[in-house]
Amino acid sequence: MRILLCGSIAYDNIMVFRGRFKDHILAEEIHILNVAFLVPEMRREFGGCAGNMAYNLKMLGADPLIMATVGTDSLAYCERLERQGLSQEWVREVPDAFTAQAFITTDLDNNQITAFHPGAMSFSHLNRITPELGAGLAIVAPDGRDGMLQHARQLADLGIPFVFDPGQGLPMFSGEELLAFVRQATYVAVNDYEGKLLGERTGKSLQSLAGMVKALIVTRGAEGSVIYAGGERIDIPCVPAKAVIDPTGCGDAYRAGLLYGIAQGRDWRSTGQLASLMGSLKIQARGGQNHWLERDAIAAEYRRHFGRDF
Repeated sequence: MRILLCGSIAYDNIMVFRGRFKDHILAEEIHILNVAFLVPEMRREFGGCAGNMAYNLKMLGADPLIMATVGTDSLAYCERLERQGLSQEWVREVPDAFTAQAFITTDLDNNQITAFHPGAMSFSHLNRITPELGAGLAIVAPDGRDGMLQHARQLADLGIPFVFDPGQGLPMFSGEELLAFVRQATYVAVNDYEGKLLGERTGKSLQSLAGMVKALIVTRGAEGSVIYAGGERIDIPCVPAKAVIDPTGCGDAYRAGLLYGIAQGRDWRSTGQLASLMGSLKIQARGGQNHWLERDAIAAEYRRHFGRDF
């Protein structure tokens, strides 16, 4: 089954300030803030929801289809996708635009100042989902607002089951729009904070929202995750990591495991377990795409933690 990933491709520019923001920002002068931080350490990571999920699905042996928009600075990312054997057929370059990117500065107290430029992501609605894509399952992940609305409608009209994953894009939508997403979707995936916000915006409880889809998945970081499906609550424990290095991209790794399990027709418990394992493997490396394992190694880790094959 071909899995379609509708979401962002982005660069993450991560910088480290060898000081503390609080020593350079004067509360009484915040109205005329004008500061500069020397950041001798900087790295650029490949990221974005669609890019991260595709990377993890490739590890599992799947052949996902990425639908995303990039800018004229996307050559390095496109070359990376080519090396990984990931199709770029529906990765559209937008003229006179930069690829979406985050600029993250972290100080010695792990405080962060982040600026995010959506760039080409704002043109994601230029991509259209058609039957010719051959998708049997999809996900609508954080992307341009118009693109998320359009892709959800197109998937629903075509009868293609999909996961609605609003992520950090959730605040862009009204309660009515969010309810429309849920009604169109087959599955909904959120973290615990997003789940609370989704409930507040729609005026519905998680149990009520779960009754509108085949499954509602709520991730809870180190506390594991919960899957509401078929009137049941399935608690999935967190897989202990050998080292906790960087949570960036863990949610996308989890969703890759989720999509793989759904596509393979697995039961919800084993699907959640695989998703939890993928998140654990990711957290052991910096960035969203630096934790490569062969499928056999993932299978061995699954067997070691859960005592059976996936």
